Amino acid sequence: MALDLQPLGVPPPRPRARWLAPLSIALASLVTIVPVIATVPFLPPFGLLMLLGWRLLRPDALRVWAAAPLGLFDDLLSGQPFGSAMFLWMACMLIIDVLETRIVWRNFWQDWLIAAGATGFVLIAGRFLASPISAKVDAALLLQAGASAMLFPLASRLCAWLDRDVVKA
Repeated sequence: MALDLQPLGVPPPRPRARWLAPLSIALASLVTIVPVIATVPFLPPFGLLMLLGWRLLRPDALRVWAAAPLGLFDDLLSGQPFGSAMFLWMACMLIIDVLETRIVWRNFWQDWLIAAGATGFVLIAGRFLASPISAKVDAALLLQAGASAMLFPLASRLCAWLDRDVVKA
């Protein structure tokens, strides 16, 4: 019989969030395979938005290392260079962990700012990893970063809705 020990003062994570968070992130990454005809890429990285939504809403729903396999899954679908989302998503999770130790309390506006900075970092770093410096994609990248920042509240609300406790009376 294995003991699952929890540190004092830390409530155990709910079992539903253990499988629901990675599943919702993987399903959000699948949005990139939907055929959308556009002249510029404007779709935000939905998998990253869901990852940030879960991480900022419920820090205990995902382990820090969970960003690596979820990023690998996103790399296989998005067409980015292999390992780029693994590295960049993991860097975002580690940076958020460091910020969480420094910031005593957060509200939604700070979460929104953290998520906008993280998506901007991932998109800009992905641009340097995936395309040559002379490529003229900066305007489309700004459009995509703006759309990502504006859609984070929707992703956060979806994470909160998925995490609700259903109590039947």
